[in-house]
Amino acid sequence: MHIAILTFQGFNELDSFIALGVLQRIKRPDWRVTICCPEPEVTSMNGVTVRAQSSLEATASADAVLVGSGVKTREVVADPGLLGRVSLDPQRQLIAAQCSGTLVLSKLGLVTGMPACTDLTTKPWVEEAGVAVLDQPFYARGNVATAGGCFASPYLAAWIIARTEGVEAAESALHYVAPVGEKAEYVQNAMRRIRPYLPQ
Repeated sequence: MHIAILTFQGFNELDSFIALGVLQRIKRPDWRVTICCPEPEVTSMNGVTVRAQSSLEATASADAVLVGSGVKTREVVADPGLLGRVSLDPQRQLIAAQCSGTLVLSKLGLVTGMPACTDLTTKPWVEEAGVAVLDQPFYARGNVATAGGCFASPYLAAWIIARTEGVEAAESALHYVAPVGEKAEYVQNAMRRIRPYLPQ
């Protein structure tokens, strides 16, 4: 199982790293989560430079892909050469996007005909692309999920875990990262957000 977290120049650390931390709670030898970048190194919106663990071309073979957000997403979607390196197929992959990552999915035609979630800054750009934006933190249809707000990234991670490893594994991962003294309430709220979008 390979989960690629798309992380572009100017990325938002909270989106990429929180999702990475939650997803890495699954301790299996065949479970791999990578920071997936267009270049060998990318620098965040706050000046943190990280080394790519996989390239954009790895999206074609990944089992799940999470598209993070950042301050340069509009530049990303305006670059056909860059977007052309991203290969996503909702028929065989779980695909999730955080905040301005939803704009990437809209440009790739992956949220056509469905509503989506994003952050307040990105909302007008996603709407301009013809996608209805919901006033909620998480939404999924089939194998495509979107979330809005930096702290909604655990919802995306939990959704991927629930879809692949089961609800109990998702709850366990969320419980580990939840604040002490609020663990039960945190897990209950997060699962309330994602459970309606899990296969019955």
